[in-house]
Amino acid sequence: MSNFDLGLLSFPILMLLIFLRMPIGLAMFTVGFGGMYYVTGGTVVALARLKSETFSTFSSYSLSIVPMFLLMGQFATLGGMSQALFKAAENWLGHLRGGVAMAAIGACAGFGAICGSSLATAATMGQVALPEMKRYGYSGGFSSATLAAGGTLGILIPPSVILVIYAILAEQNIAKLFLAAFIPGILAAIGYMITVSIYVRLNPDAAGVRPPVPMAERFRSMIDVLPVLVVFLVVVGGIYAGLFTPTEGAAVGAAGTGLIAWVNGGLRGRAWLDSFFATAKSTAMIFFIVLGAAFYNGFLALTQVPQELATWVVEQGYNPWLVLVMILALYLVFGCLMDSLSMILLTIPIFFPIVSALDFGLSSEEFAIWFGIIVLIVVEVGLITPPVGMNLFVINSMDRETPIVKTYGAVMYFVGSDLVRVAILVLFPGITLFLLRIFS
Repeated sequence: MSNFDLGLLSFPILMLLIFLRMPIGLAMFTVGFGGMYYVTGGTVVALARLKSETFSTFSSYSLSIVPMFLLMGQFATLGGMSQALFKAAENWLGHLRGGVAMAAIGACAGFGAICGSSLATAATMGQVALPEMKRYGYSGGFSSATLAAGGTLGILIPPSVILVIYAILAEQNIAKLFLAAFIPGILAAIGYMITVSIYVRLNPDAAGVRPPVPMAERFRSMIDVLPVLVVFLVVVGGIYAGLFTPTEGAAVGAAGTGLIAWVNGGLRGRAWLDSFFATAKSTAMIFFIVLGAAFYNGFLALTQVPQELATWVVEQGYNPWLVLVMILALYLVFGCLMDSLSMILLTIPIFFPIVSALDFGLSSEEFAIWFGIIVLIVVEVGLITPPVGMNLFVINSMDRETPIVKTYGAVMYFVGSDLVRVAILVLFPGITLFLLRIFS
């Protein structure tokens, strides 16, 4: 068996290990280590790479942004920012038909701007918004589907942990990727709100009515949202103004949200330590997946699979857009099997060389950024695609009374919204690149 054939065979083996419920980081590490042993005929290269890869991965300055953003999300939750966001959005939108659900979407978008994690956004806003939606007669399936979809905004609206990982893999500028994600993120939130409006008109019994609140109370609720706005403007504005790097911006954001949480009484007693432990646990999980992916991708590099596949696709003369659509379709399938981080780490080293060799009429940097945003959105769709969308299970665990089948039915409306948005952004790359071209 040639090295190339071995590289191709490794993928179904990896899928089998994941199907057998082996943790995906360990599965990629096992296949990568075993593949290196087979290709090189011994453990010397694999063990040497274990030493060098571990050091280079965990000492990466760019990767240190991950725990900072995770810690910022922890502090934001403890500081009551999620409640303030939802209350303000509810006061302004709650009286509309489906307005509480729209408020949940808006609050998810706001919290995503200071969190960067989809699962964390879904879980946090689920705790805040789910009881309120039930209080006003929203059906369980519609409520859980809305919050699962809203949670995906956590990885699309900057700052985003997944975008950081993509930037490292594709060797792109993190700040430029954050800038390019703004318009797609806003379109996602608007699209979800339109979906809510359509759903409640087709299913009038799915949403109750919330009485309007006085205008003075609406404006008062906006005061509680100011800390979120300040943190977002300082972090993102500081990055684009050149005051600090994305990593430094994440540290400033973590310090700012920590201070707000302390002032609001959220970091009293054990909560301070618990937030660090939760951040350490999530960071360790992410870093081990990154290490496993580095080993597996190192093995693929030895077998020349990405390069050979890229050359083969170019030689076939396929239409570049057809190749792109096929890759995006594969992401939708993968989304039903694994989490977003694993998908990015596993597939980008394979797919990126293939699409980079094709001509889409963009510069290499513009293409890499546009492709990254498109992939992120499709990965986001996978998080709410039945039967294994991870956000669906996160929200369903908070609402045991609602059968997950009902959530599946309602969430397909949001999946449809996502697919329409993907089609628009694929057909019109200028929408994604608009801000990048203005400020570059």
